[in-house]
Amino acid sequence: MSTAMAHALNASLRDAMRADDKVLLIGEDIGPLGGVFRVTDGLQKDFGDDRVVTSPLGEAGIVGSAIGLALAGYRPVCEIQFDGFVFPAMNQIVTQLARYRHRSEGRISLPVVIRIPVGGGIGAIEHHSESPEAYFAHTPGLRVLCPSDAQEAYDLLGQAIRCDDPVIFLEPKRSYWSKGDVDPSAPAVDMERARIVRPGDALSLVAYGALVPVAVKAAGVLAEEGREVEVIDLRSLSPIDDATVVESVRRTGRLVIAHEASQTCGIGGELAARVQAQAFYELEAPILRVTGYDTPYPASRLEEEWLPNVDRILEACDLSLSH
Repeated sequence: MSTAMAHALNASLRDAMRADDKVLLIGEDIGPLGGVFRVTDGLQKDFGDDRVVTSPLGEAGIVGSAIGLALAGYRPVCEIQFDGFVFPAMNQIVTQLARYRHRSEGRISLPVVIRIPVGGGIGAIEHHSESPEAYFAHTPGLRVLCPSDAQEAYDLLGQAIRCDDPVIFLEPKRSYWSKGDVDPSAPAVDMERARIVRPGDALSLVAYGALVPVAVKAAGVLAEEGREVEVIDLRSLSPIDDATVVESVRRTGRLVIAHEASQTCGIGGELAARVQAQAFYELEAPILRVTGYDTPYPASRLEEEWLPNVDRILEACDLSLSH
């Protein structure tokens, strides 16, 4: 059945709450409003306001409350309204949530999921179009996931809720209303493994979240020219499945990595370092990155120039293939 990503996320939350009465939701405006992007629409009506809790405007309080609930045996799912609003909760996330298992020598786990709409492409200003994934991937003790389509969103969110580790679940907001087939009974994906979206042998093109369909479009253009590009959806940003990428690069000899976040110290740089260390002698061209720029997020009239697009990805692929 063709379903928008936002509806797939709603279905995943609903199924998790039906399966386990310890699963509860907490966040700003997630009750009758259903959240800014309507992902929790109807859940408070069906499960009650003791399991779908509309919180005050305070992200540190949302995450702090979730930590306490997890210590009491619950499996809370937090919603942060916008990516740039997560920063007031960073102290709770980095110094508490991520460290409890290590601090307790494995005796205490905190099964908390923090859902964060991320990225640009919706004509919003800074604090509403951020890509903060590198902060979380850099923090030991956190898993970081980012789906690229509706089926992945359904599968990965369900696995995140069942996972005993804290999970940062990044939802590309410009993909919320992109539709795709969703089968709740389909075999679950491995949330730690990347996915080969389109096979090829000329070049490996890695992306995640909203840039996966952009990468697929670029690969389609190159295919018309007789150059088959392998598109890889990274899916998990921590841990990174570098093995799948390295295996691909050993076949293609070339790698281009695309993400919306600024380039310096981004996920692309980490992945490039891992591939270079493991497949140096198979590389036939330098590893290239297509990213946002090293500036604060621009005003909406400039975001199309700031965000990676098909043309910028094609330019990088052409440069790699010219070596």
